[in-house]
Amino acid sequence: MRRKWFVAGLAACVWALAPATRNDAQQMRQSQLHRLVGHLAKPERRNFSEDLMGLLWAPDGFEINIFARGLGNPRMLAVGRDGAVYVTRREQNDVIVLVDRDDDGRSDSTRTVLPNLKGAHGSAVNHDQLYICTDTKLYRAELRSDGSIGTPKLLIERLPDGGQHPNRTLGFGPDGMLYISVGSSCNACDESNEEHATMLRARPDGSQRAIYARGLRNTIGFAWHPQTRELWGMDNGSDWRGDDAPPEELNRIVEGGDYGWPFCYGDRVIDRFLSAEPKGMTREQYCARTRPPVLSCEAHSAPLNLVFYTAGQFPAEYRNDAFVTMRGSWNRLPPVGYKIVRIRFQNSRPERVEDFLTGFLFDEGQAYFGRPAGLAIARDGSLLFSDDTNGVIYRIAYRETRARR
Repeated sequence: MRRKWFVAGLAACVWALAPATRNDAQQMRQSQLHRLVGHLAKPERRNFSEDLMGLLWAPDGFEINIFARGLGNPRMLAVGRDGAVYVTRREQNDVIVLVDRDDDGRSDSTRTVLPNLKGAHGSAVNHDQLYICTDTKLYRAELRSDGSIGTPKLLIERLPDGGQHPNRTLGFGPDGMLYISVGSSCNACDESNEEHATMLRARPDGSQRAIYARGLRNTIGFAWHPQTRELWGMDNGSDWRGDDAPPEELNRIVEGGDYGWPFCYGDRVIDRFLSAEPKGMTREQYCARTRPPVLSCEAHSAPLNLVFYTAGQFPAEYRNDAFVTMRGSWNRLPPVGYKIVRIRFQNSRPERVEDFLTGFLFDEGQAYFGRPAGLAIARDGSLLFSDDTNGVIYRIAYRETRARR
């Protein structure tokens, strides 16, 4: 039976030709001709229903429930000291707060606390201050003891323009500094603004902004390992490089590091479909100087957020492992992602990536009812994650007494 897609699979054939610079140009042209096949394959979106939740799978002992629903476009999550969950909504241009007053694992109230923030996305809580980032602006607002929030103060007015990747994310490092991920403005190009495709670092007041690492196409999810304090991030690879390339990368991000984009990906694989050349050297020379990923995942899985589990509710074996939301592909056949994965660390080093929550992608990949986006650890140690397409925030909790399947 022929498969029916929401948007039919579209085979795209691309030929790339590196410029000839020596004699015998015809032979050079033939030897540098490359071909790839990519696909536009979007599963059909199904509206949320509690019946569909029966498709979700997590390891034995874990339960999944709805923390809140009907939220529109919830993206990043940040949890205050009092357990309040702050949610950025890019399409609604605001920040809302969810509160579970009776500790039953479900939000009892939803209210808007920061309206009229166009493109609100990245969020972080630091010393009772809520930081919010849009594509080009950074704000800070006081979280008051009575649950109210102060008027946001503009700290940075001119981050690089959004372009193809406007979704900035934030995090505070063990050094007390603020880290800002800035994606590339394009799919694959030689950027004119050196702050694109970087990790920036600044003081908490937004001053002394500088490039911490570069060559990161779009590292939306990043966090520090609780023991080593090393910075880890998941980078999104370029589109239209084939169904299985480039891989999504887990990088150990170090100060001054260059991770290769746009000239190479994965383990220093040269991007033959890019016409630009690095300044003063060949792509081969440039890529040999870059830092390869530590682990990789299926191409086009679209990692969005990363958190290390530091609470005590989950079994001890999960402590200091990382969780990553994979929002899901549109540029691959068959589709991949639409899930949460666990990165197992052993002796503080990542060993492998494995599925933790699956089932949003179903009917043999032809349909989906959720795309995981933001992640946060709730005050009770459960794991919260947002679905930015059907407006749901889910909660994953561990219950030892749960009946085994």
